[in-house]
Amino acid sequence: MFLPKCLKERNSKMKVSWFLHTPFPSSEIHRMLPSRLELLRSVLAADLVGFHTYDYARHFVSACTRILGLEGTPEGVEDQGKLTRIAAFPVGIDSERFIKALELPEVQDHMKVLKQRFAGRKVMLGVDRLDMIKGIPQKILAFEKFLEENPNWRNKVVLLQIAVPTRTDVPEYQKLTSQVHEIVGRINGRFGSLTAVPIHHLDRSLDFHELCALYAVTDVALVTSLRDGMNLVSYEYVACQESKKGVLILSEVLRLDLDYTYVRALPDVCNFLQNVPAYILVCWGCSVSWCRTILVNPWNVTEVASSIGYALNMPADEREKRHHHNFKHVISHTAQEWASTFVSELNVTIVEAQLRTRQIPPPLPIEVAVDRYSCSNNRLLILGFNATLTEPVDTLGRKESQINEWQPKLRPDLREPLRKLCDDPKTTVLVLSGSARNNFSDYNLWLAAENGMFLRVTTGDWMTTMPENLSMEWVDSVKNVFEYFTDRTPRSQFEVQETSLIWNYKYSDVEFGRLQARDLLQHLWTGPISNASLDVVQGRRSVEVRSVAVTKGAAIDRILGEIVHNKGMKEPIDYVLCIGHFLTKDEDIYTFFEPELPSEVPASVRPQVPTQVRTSIVGSRAALLMKQNSTSAVEQNKSYAIDGDTLHSMVTDRISLQEGSSVLDLQANDYFSCSVARKRSNSRYCNTPYPIPLPESSMRRYLT
Repeated sequence: MFLPKCLKERNSKMKVSWFLHTPFPSSEIHRMLPSRLELLRSVLAADLVGFHTYDYARHFVSACTRILGLEGTPEGVEDQGKLTRIAAFPVGIDSERFIKALELPEVQDHMKVLKQRFAGRKVMLGVDRLDMIKGIPQKILAFEKFLEENPNWRNKVVLLQIAVPTRTDVPEYQKLTSQVHEIVGRINGRFGSLTAVPIHHLDRSLDFHELCALYAVTDVALVTSLRDGMNLVSYEYVACQESKKGVLILSEVLRLDLDYTYVRALPDVCNFLQNVPAYILVCWGCSVSWCRTILVNPWNVTEVASSIGYALNMPADEREKRHHHNFKHVISHTAQEWASTFVSELNVTIVEAQLRTRQIPPPLPIEVAVDRYSCSNNRLLILGFNATLTEPVDTLGRKESQINEWQPKLRPDLREPLRKLCDDPKTTVLVLSGSARNNFSDYNLWLAAENGMFLRVTTGDWMTTMPENLSMEWVDSVKNVFEYFTDRTPRSQFEVQETSLIWNYKYSDVEFGRLQARDLLQHLWTGPISNASLDVVQGRRSVEVRSVAVTKGAAIDRILGEIVHNKGMKEPIDYVLCIGHFLTKDEDIYTFFEPELPSEVPASVRPQVPTQVRTSIVGSRAALLMKQNSTSAVEQNKSYAIDGDTLHSMVTDRISLQEGSSVLDLQANDYFSCSVARKRSNSRYCNTPYPIPLPESSMRRYLT
C-alpha cells in the first residue's frame, strides 16, 4: 500500500494504478491500524484504485471519509486537489483454457473414472482453501441439515469437498482443520454405510486435469464464502459445464448492489441509463453477474439446505436457461478482458486528470514574487488566518484538544518571518479572518475579523467597517435553528458573531453531519431566511449565515481606506500579495486587486473582475496620489460590546466606500493572489496546503 506514493515521488508523471485482490475491510476495522493515515494517503497517490467488488470500493471510500475526512464522490476521492479514481474491476478467468481442456485425453479418462465411481448419485462440489473466510464448516452443516430433512436423498447425493491446506503452521488454521474433520466424521458416521459415505473430504489440491474433470461431472457447485475478494471457482465451474448444465449456489456476500453502481463502457447499459453521471465507473462483481445463480446467506444453514434441495430438483429446461446465461458471461468477462478494461480505465483517468489540471491555477512563483517584492516601495500583504497562518488541525479531532480549532495558534516556523515583515516600514501586513478571536499583540500588523467587518491595529481599538444599513434582525430566528440542530447532532457547535452565525459539525460523524447539514439548510430556506437578504455559505464541515454585504472582498476597500488614513501613506501601494484559504463566497477579494487579467492564467480560471472595481484602480499615479491625500471620512459611533472573550468595548468607525482602491497603483506583474489547498479558485495561483507565504530562505536573501 505504500508503493503508489513511492512511485509518484520517484516520477510524478508516472501512470500508477493500484488493484487489491483481497477484501478491503470496513472503516471500523481499518481505523484500528496504527498506520491507518499513512496507508490511505499512500494508496491515494495512485491515479486509479481498483477493487474486485463495489462493496470493497465503498469500504475504501468510507475509510477515506471517516479517517482522513475527505469527500467521496462518484468520480472517486479528492485529496488536496488531486482526484483518485475509485472503481471495481472483477477479474475473470481464461475460459478458453478450461473449455479446451475438456477435450484432452487425460481429462476424459478422469471423467470416466468419476462417472463410474458415483454412478446413480448426484454430485455436489466445493473447492476452497482451508480458510476461515471460505465458510467450509457452514457448508457442511447445511448439507447435514439437508440430509436430515430429506431422508430420500441420503443415498442419492454425495458432497465432494476439496480443501486446499493453507497456513498449516498457524494455530487458528489448525483448529479449523480439526473442526472440519470432526464435523465430516460425525456426518459420515450418522448418514454413511459400509459401501458409501455422503461426504468425501480431501485435504489436498488437485492438478488441473483432475479439477476440470471434477467440474465437468458435478451437478451442483456450492460456494459459501463468508467473505472473499473474488472467488473464481464459480467461473471455472461454469466454463466446464457446457454439456451437463449444472446449477451454481453462490454466497450473497460476493454480491454487488446495482442501485449504487456506476457502469462504464457498456453501450447497452449506458443506452438504458439515460441519466448516468459524466464520470462513471466500471462496477461488475461476482454474484451480481450471476443473475441466474441461487444466492444464499452462508450463515443461514436452513436457507442453504433448502437451496440445495431446490438445485437438485430443478427441471432440465430451467437448468439449461440458467447455465446459458452464466456461460455467456464467463466467456465474455475473461482475465484478458479485465486487464484490458483496467489499463483502458487508467488511460482515461490520466486524460481526464490532465483536462482538470488545465483548469487549475499554476503554483505560486515564489522567487518571482520575492523579486517583485524587493523592487517595490509600498507593499500590502493580505494573509488568511485559518489554514494559512495557523497549524493544521486534524479534521476528525484527534489533536490534543478540539479547543485548538476555536483557539488556533500561529505556526512556529512563521513567527520570525512574519515579525520581520511586520517590522519593515515599507510593508503593511493585514490578517483576514472569519473569526473574532485572533491575538497578534506581539506583531505590528492589522487585524480584520469577522470577514473584514471589524478592524484594528494590534495595539488599537476595534472599529467596524459594516455598511450603514446592515440589518441584523434575522439573528435570533437563525440562532434558534442552529441551537436545535446542535442539540440533535452530537459534537457539533455553533458560534455567534456580530455579523454572522456559524454552525460547525467538524467533529461529528461525517455521514450523519452531512445529513443534518442538509436538513438544516431546508429548515433555513423554508423558514427564517426565506425572504431575507442573506447568504448561506457552506464550508467543508460548516454552515454559515451572513448578510449579503458581508464578504472579505466587499470590506477590503473600506479597510484599505482606514489603513491609508491611519498610516498617512504618501505613496500608492505598488505591490500586493493576497494568500489564504478562503471560502468561495469570499474569493471576491482576489478579483478586487486585478488591474488586468494575467496572460499566463488559462481563460477558464481567470477571474471576472467587476467593472467598477477595475476602473477605480486603474489610472495615473498623479490622480491616485491626489485621491490618496484626501481626508478619510470616518463617522464615530458610541462603543459597544460584541460576543466573545476578546472583543469588548470596541470603538466603531464607518469608513467611506471606494477610498481604499484609490491608493492602488498596481501593474499586472506586481499582484500575486494565491489560494491555499484550493485547486478551483479565482486566484491567479494555488499552493500546497499550509505554505509559508515568503520562504525564510528568500526572506533572508531579501533582508540581506
